[in-house]
Amino acid sequence: MKELLLISGVGMLSLIAGLLNIRKIFKVSVFLILIGVLISCAMDWNSNEVVFGMLLMDNFALSFLAVIIILAFLWFLSSGEFFNKSHNFSDHYSLILFSLTGALLLVSYNNLVMLFLGIEILSIPTFVMVGSHRSDLKSNEASFKYFLLGAFASAILLMGITLVYGAIGSFDMTAISQAIQNGAADPVLLNTGIILLMAALAFKVSVAPFHLWTPDVYQGAPIQVTAFMSTIVKTAAFAAFYRLFAQFFTGTESTWLMFFAVIASLSVLWANLSAVVQTNSKRILAYSSVSHAGFMLVTLFTVENNTANILLYYTLVYGIASLITFNVVKWVSFAKEGQESLALFAQLFKRNKLLGFSMMVAILYMAGIPPMAGFIAKYMIFATAIASGYLWVTIVGIIASLIAVYYYFRIIVSIFDTSLEIEKIIITKNQRVFLIVCCAALVALTLFPRYILSLI
Repeated sequence: MKELLLISGVGMLSLIAGLLNIRKIFKVSVFLILIGVLISCAMDWNSNEVVFGMLLMDNFALSFLAVIIILAFLWFLSSGEFFNKSHNFSDHYSLILFSLTGALLLVSYNNLVMLFLGIEILSIPTFVMVGSHRSDLKSNEASFKYFLLGAFASAILLMGITLVYGAIGSFDMTAISQAIQNGAADPVLLNTGIILLMAALAFKVSVAPFHLWTPDVYQGAPIQVTAFMSTIVKTAAFAAFYRLFAQFFTGTESTWLMFFAVIASLSVLWANLSAVVQTNSKRILAYSSVSHAGFMLVTLFTVENNTANILLYYTLVYGIASLITFNVVKWVSFAKEGQESLALFAQLFKRNKLLGFSMMVAILYMAGIPPMAGFIAKYMIFATAIASGYLWVTIVGIIASLIAVYYYFRIIVSIFDTSLEIEKIIITKNQRVFLIVCCAALVALTLFPRYILSLI
């Protein structure tokens, strides 16, 4: 409960901060509040607090909330210019903080009503932020597409919730789980509702074939918003996805196991093949995001191996590496006057060694090159798939990973090209701190994975 009050409360205070024009004090306050939420998560460990019967703050919720807060801390650290350029800085802060409130609901819901509210509270501010560059036609187009398709996905989600309620007569997840175990649910209504819920949540996490909005929205949105969507939003949505099917819909596996296996395989293969032919850096990262979503989806149909920790570890590694890549693209693109093609990485190491080195590290982690944390995460995904009898999914995943190495290494080769003399790129002190902290965190996740893998 304390976590919810802290995040939503500082979101409300951000509106007052805008009226009083206290930018610097409020920025520091946001960082302090995020640290306070992390401390609160540690203090509430093993408490299993139930909030009004609607939220369950168990170790699963606290672990994913901690990951989201860490990613949010790093996102704020790298986003100074995003807020400085805006006269309505308090509006942007409040939108981000309200989205974090929705993320908290998604990782801790114990009632289908709270699942729906969490999705909406997370999504609606994101629709606004995607279109926050009002003078940019691509930003407006991306916002409209994301809003329109998101509205359809929300309607499908609500219809699925309605059918599940009709089958069981309750929104409470514990009651739903018990009714399924006792065979007291109408199978036709229940299975239809589950299928609709799967489709809606698959859109939110952007897995194939529900991912078609992703490249256009990621390309058109302000790149800092794209980074927010690909990390924090995706982590919260996957936590909600896992909580629903792995914890509450046990006993209905025959309805969705093969569906998840097929769309996970389709996601990793289709996304990586599509990324190979792209020339826009943001679209490449968008397809990379879809591919990683496919790998994370494997944890949902291998739940008998307790894959929650693997999902937690994967989201943290991917989230930090993704923040590095999007921010490097942002800073280099600014130096190149808005260019987003792969050419912007040319001779990056020569132009700024820290940028080039950080981008190389992030790409290696995302590609899953041994012995880095990205490889550890993918190895555990493949091992659980094989243990659960999905060898064919592992084979597809390995083939897709090899394809991904091709376009990832195109970037690395470009980074270390030293054939010409070109202008240096200067970055600020905050940007240097951000890159060093993120790289150090990735190294720590490689050296000490057991601390994350033993949390839940």
